[in-house]
Amino acid sequence: MSNKSYLSVYAKSFSWAGFFLPKETLEKCSALYDFCRIADNIADDDDKIENKVKKFDQFENDFNQKNFDNPIIKNMWNLVEEFNISSKIVQDLLIGIKSDIKDLVRLDSKKDLLIYSYRVAGTVGLMMAKILKVNKQSSLKSAIDLGIAMQLTNISRDVMEDSKNNRFYIEKNFEKISSTIYLADTFYENSYYSIKDIPISFRFSILVARRIYRKIGYKILNKKNLEDYENSGKIYVSNTEKILETFLSIFDLIKLSLSYKRDDQIQHNHNLISEEINLNERI
Repeated sequence: MSNKSYLSVYAKSFSWAGFFLPKETLEKCSALYDFCRIADNIADDDDKIENKVKKFDQFENDFNQKNFDNPIIKNMWNLVEEFNISSKIVQDLLIGIKSDIKDLVRLDSKKDLLIYSYRVAGTVGLMMAKILKVNKQSSLKSAIDLGIAMQLTNISRDVMEDSKNNRFYIEKNFEKISSTIYLADTFYENSYYSIKDIPISFRFSILVARRIYRKIGYKILNKKNLEDYENSGKIYVSNTEKILETFLSIFDLIKLSLSYKRDDQIQHNHNLISEEINLNERI
């Protein structure tokens, strides 16, 4: 494990898409992912809640105090400074992850679901976009959308596993799982046209990641009912399917280059999030 980044170990879809990024950029994206995954691992470890809270507070304090003895913290601060990433975005991420360190996690509304998804994944989309040198405000909002879409996909896929850990982000019925996939789809759609604002050398990689993750949602919908969903185990995209989705991403790239739709015409679905979080301050 020591010679592998967390990106390649935990995020096979991202690692696949990262193959199409320049090496230096992939290393920076990987440094971001390492930071996120270390924080996430503390929340997910099989340990007592009080121990996890203590470890997480230490990690958060190390970040705030710039403890550069920890290479993960040092690499993250290098990104923050190089790409002018607001510390509020990092704090949003840490608040989101820390909210999982409880005996029981239950989200009671669409607003709670979207705010949680922004914190744990929309933030990552936003920071990733900054690393990919996206500067336009409307495009950065679309990067948030892609992160939220992917998190909603994760939540829809992991309902059974999460429920065993007393985490109930959505209700455990197929109707609710399906409606969450459809909600994710609106965020996938809103992320598309802004990909044109990403430098050409990075663009294809994001289209591939978007397609592969979206495919997970479609595979969930194909299960038709909760029994089939439960019996299927963890739903993932096979290597053969990844090759097909990568090939189809070429057509996404062509369609995007021929499109005249401007991303500043997109109506972002951020109203519920904005009731609690000022996204313009983060962007």
